[in-house]
Amino acid sequence: MRTVTVGDNCMDVYQKSGEVYPGGNPLNVAVYLKGLGAESAYIGWVGSDHYSEKMVKAIQEKGVDISHLSRKEGKTAVTFVEMVGNDRKFGEYDEGVMKHFRLTTQELHYIQTYQLIHSGIWGHADKYYTLFKENGMLTSFDFSDQLDHDLVKALPQFVDYPFFSYTKDDAFIRQFLKDIKNQGSKIAVATLGENGSLAYDGIQFYQCGAVEANVVDTMGAGDSFISGFIYGLLKGQSIENCLELGTESAAKTISYFGAW
Repeated sequence: MRTVTVGDNCMDVYQKSGEVYPGGNPLNVAVYLKGLGAESAYIGWVGSDHYSEKMVKAIQEKGVDISHLSRKEGKTAVTFVEMVGNDRKFGEYDEGVMKHFRLTTQELHYIQTYQLIHSGIWGHADKYYTLFKENGMLTSFDFSDQLDHDLVKALPQFVDYPFFSYTKDDAFIRQFLKDIKNQGSKIAVATLGENGSLAYDGIQFYQCGAVEANVVDTMGAGDSFISGFIYGLLKGQSIENCLELGTESAAKTISYFGAW
């Protein structure tokens, strides 16, 4: 089971404590998938600053393949985080060198040696999804809570497994997932925070409730869910089991500070 994730990474800087943790949706997904047992690679850019050293060391310790991680002159991306109770709130985001991220021809060929490609809405990889799909790759993409983003109208036809963040199971999100599925996706999925998750495969909806967990920090919960769901898919499991795997993975992630 070979997975590759492409796009943004950042250092999550917790403003009150001063603690710093590596993160970013594609990177988090790569780390979580590796932890679940998948062969996992990550492609992105880091800067030439001290944060890049911390980032690279942390990824290497998790065993993710970063043979195609590039260092560029400039700053590694940084997200400032504020804790409100046990919930993380994102503040200012300095994209650093990732602002100009692009894939080389060699990297595009390398990616196509993998079974599944994952990226996210801030990853600057969306323009390559037509190519990935044309070449028979399985594709997943995290749209986060950006349900009105222009990419929501253009990209799902090239994404087998699109993921969204919302708040509850209601008529709006059910119709939204139907519309996404009708664009050409295989399974459209929404995480609903404390209200669990919801998936639609064109025939029926599947629901999974949240599990009891000791919530320390919600950072990375959605990315961890995505990883569990993808892992289940690649193992040939049912949609119900994939939702459960995602839920269990997220519950572990929110029990400690930082994404991983």
